[in-house]
This record gives sequence, C-alpha cells and structure tokens, in this order.
Amino acid sequence: MSQSGKPTGLFKNLSAKIAAVPMVLTALVVFVGCSVWTIVYSFTNSRLLPSTKWVGLDQYERLWGTRRWLISIENLAIYGILMLILALVLGFLLAALIDQKIRFEDGFRTIFLYPYALSFIVTGLVWQWLLNPEFGIQHAVRSLGFETFTFDPLYNTNTVLYGVLIAGLWHTSGLVMCLMLAGLRGIDEDVWKATKIDGIPAWKTYLLVVIPMMRPVFITTLVLITSAIIKLYDLVIAQTGGGPGLASEVPAKFVFDMMFVSQNLAQGFAASSMMLVAVIVVIIPWAYLEFGGKKHG
Repeated sequence: MSQSGKPTGLFKNLSAKIAAVPMVLTALVVFVGCSVWTIVYSFTNSRLLPSTKWVGLDQYERLWGTRRWLISIENLAIYGILMLILALVLGFLLAALIDQKIRFEDGFRTIFLYPYALSFIVTGLVWQWLLNPEFGIQHAVRSLGFETFTFDPLYNTNTVLYGVLIAGLWHTSGLVMCLMLAGLRGIDEDVWKATKIDGIPAWKTYLLVVIPMMRPVFITTLVLITSAIIKLYDLVIAQTGGGPGLASEVPAKFVFDMMFVSQNLAQGFAASSMMLVAVIVVIIPWAYLEFGGKKHG
C-alpha cells in the first residue's frame, strides 16, 4: 500500500486480476495442457486407447509417407494461397468503396458482414445447395433458356476446391472489409488533402501511401485468415465431405478420421501436432512484428 492508502504493484487492480484467474487456469489446462499431452502421445503407438509405448518419430515418418496426408497438404496450400490473396483484395476493395461516404453505408456494411455471423456449417450447406446442378445456380440459368450452361464445381475433382473457395470468400470477405474499413478510417484526412493538392491519382495514393500506413491492419488480418485456413474443416464437411475421392481432403479432416474412424490416435496426434506447428509458425512472426518491432523501434 502507498502512503495515500492506494494499492500499488501486485495489489493494483486486484479484483480484476482475481477475476482473470479462472480464465488463465482454463487456458493453461485446456490449451497448453492438452497440446503438450497430444505432442507427447504422438511419439507412442496409441491406437484405440492412449498407450505409453514409445516409438520415437515413427508416427511422423509414417504420416509424411501417407499419400492421403500429402494430398490434404497440397489441397490446403492451393486453397490457402487463393483465399489469402482474394480475401485481402476483395475485402480491401469493398472497404475502399464504402469509405467513399456512400449512401446507406450501414446497410451495405450489414449485408457484407452478415455471412460472417453464420457458422461454417451453415455457410457450407447454403453453398452446397447453390452449387448443386439439380436445383442450384446451374438449374436456375438453364431454366432461363441457356440449356448448355454448366456450373457444378463441387462434383468435379478439378474444380471442387474452387467451389469450397467461393463459400469461404463469401463467409470471410465481410470481416476483412470491416478490418480494412477501420484501418482506412484511421488515416488522417490531411493525408488525403495533401495527395489531392499534389495531384496524385487515387490509385497511387492507396498503393503508395495508404496501404503502407495500414501495415498493422494487414498483418492482423493475415494472421486471422491464415489461422482459419489451417483449421479448415466444417466448410469441407458440409459441402463435399472431402470428395470427390480425395479432391477436397484437408489436414483437419485427416486428423478427425484418423482418431475417430480409423481409431489410430497416435497418427491423429502426429497430424494435429503438425497443424499446431503451422499455427505457431504464423503467430510467432506476427507477435514479433506487432510487439518486438515496436519495442526495438
């Protein structure tokens, strides 16, 4: 206690710290504890039940020698690269348009953000229906007289990932738009006035001035999208179930099938540990750029 009777140091905001204890303990036990448990048992030969028989890196060698796992990684890479680029571009363009002080701005923001309020399962089912050739977009266009029109990406092994991508963009672009819009609204009006006085075209202002100033927003958005990509599961299950064949198989579905269908816990633990490594690879650079860079600066 200070001489004035006010709490200092450890006792400052004591009630808030006490209230945070359950949350901290839950995070330590559930997230950290379960993650460590999963990693440890990925080095065993656990099948239906956890086993303590140590097999070293055998599960990881078997994992990276499994064709299904490699295909799931390839599918996720294709989906992820396209999702990152298109979500950032589409979200920024929508934000730039809404930032022009258009009429009914609140209505447009609600419309664009609404898909994000839906779960991935609902989003997947909606787009499964829309992309169904029997009663979706293809059927609607053909009923207008375009009998040769074909649009069934979910039923073609070469295009199924793009069908999933459409649903993912519809679900995520609204969130990216809101984040980008918040960043644009944080740009000082004097910047816009100065570029107009200098006769700099609007597209150059965005490209050379505004986007560099929004670097923290872009980094945060990139981390959010990447984390969602790595965990991609619900959307695939609702739309394709991983098919046709393995054309839309993803790592999260591989983990689920290994643990609960094939009853191979150790293989599922190894795959989920690799997913955890991917998340860490994304989070550590973000944490450094957001906090370490500022500290050094």
